[in-house]
Amino acid sequence: MIRADNLLFSYTGSPPYVLNGINLEICSGEYLSVVGENGSGKSTLMKLILKFVKPTGGSIVSRAKRVGYVPQKNDFSNSNFPITVYEVLNSYLRLLKIKDKSVIAEKLEQVGMSGYKGYLMSTLSGGQSQKILIARALMGNPDLLVLDEPSTGVDIGSQKEIYSFLKKINKEHGITIVSVEHNLNAAISNSTLIYHLAGGQGHLCTPQQYADEFLKNRGESHDNF
Repeated sequence: MIRADNLLFSYTGSPPYVLNGINLEICSGEYLSVVGENGSGKSTLMKLILKFVKPTGGSIVSRAKRVGYVPQKNDFSNSNFPITVYEVLNSYLRLLKIKDKSVIAEKLEQVGMSGYKGYLMSTLSGGQSQKILIARALMGNPDLLVLDEPSTGVDIGSQKEIYSFLKKINKEHGITIVSVEHNLNAAISNSTLIYHLAGGQGHLCTPQQYADEFLKNRGESHDNF
């Protein structure tokens, strides 16, 4: 579904490169977690996949017909702007030019938020807000779902619910998932593949390989999920 060949990227257009010679192929139906230290290029790779920025060199091609995006920050939660869950989803529905309003109820039910359409976004918890953003991203029935650190600002209970849901739609509906992750335990427990970025280079491995090669060396556990 996504293929990068000798991908180079620099925000200045010249060396040093944030991403330096990335070669990566993501097949349809995979659940890929992108991990690495801060500044390793995780968010940059996500922006390239979403076509928010263009490569400095090499190429990246996506064959996804419909893409859903879940950002890390929810601008509504930290604002006093009086917008309801329904209004947020309805505005996106209009953007997609979908006239069937029943899609809103369908997606809210899918993420376990059916009773919240009249709630103000600013009153929701971090986990509830994230579920609404996921529901919004799913409204166009994407074949590719891209998430930016989905567990940021979310309590442990909601994290487990969110990752369980992502794993479910990946397995049962075949939605390809690319998730930029700082939550290594969740990445290991839920992904089919992990892409580790360091020094502008990437390393593709299975979750078990990642646990063996990286976490054991750091003396960490991955028992939380």
